[in-house]
Amino acid sequence: MKSKIILISGGAATGKTLAATNLIRHIQSAGKCSSVCKIDCLHSDDPAAYQALNVPFILGLSGDICPDHFLISNLEEMIAWNEQQKTEYLIIETAGLCNRCSPATAHTVSICVTDCTSSLRSPKKLGPMLTTADIILMTKIDMVSQAEKEIIHYNISSLNPTAHIFPVDGLSGYGSGLLFQYLESLPETVWNSNDTLRHTMPAGVCSYCVGEKRIGSMYQQGIVEKMDFKEVPYVS
Repeated sequence: MKSKIILISGGAATGKTLAATNLIRHIQSAGKCSSVCKIDCLHSDDPAAYQALNVPFILGLSGDICPDHFLISNLEEMIAWNEQQKTEYLIIETAGLCNRCSPATAHTVSICVTDCTSSLRSPKKLGPMLTTADIILMTKIDMVSQAEKEIIHYNISSLNPTAHIFPVDGLSGYGSGLLFQYLESLPETVWNSNDTLRHTMPAGVCSYCVGEKRIGSMYQQGIVEKMDFKEVPYVS
């Protein structure tokens, strides 16, 4: 069975799980099935939310490894697991720790979740997670004014002109129906082992990646970036 592989990424506490569970309810109402892979670091309270929906669910804890690197390292196995479940949708939710990470691949549908209450300028801080996304969800829209929503929408469109933007309210489920209708219009994902990342991951091979605890340049090896402490000219 071909499945649509949906990758939901975004910062911590932006409303990714609520967006996913609301989407699953629409999938179920349409008589279709979904399975969920949740990637977190040390612990997750989300299994209860997904299990309450009675969907096949698996949790991956990355431990000392970057959760998005962990996700990509296990993507092929996730898809093989989903094939055993025989569902129309595979929903993968990332941990959402590093704004720079970009685990989306060419053969997944990439959804980036942004929190409207964080800052009008926050979209610029999301990097390739936002700029390479197919769909961008603006969450917590009930907590900002119409003017703020329009500014955030404009800022997102400036960074990713081709993305489909959906304002959603996780608590009420507003907007999730339109999201489901759009996902239904997309073709099934034909995934294969030749799939590639849409953007490079952040470099993560240094002394501290492999357990170094001592501080100082003499202990730092691998990929290390140093700040430039030259005075930055002030521009008014």
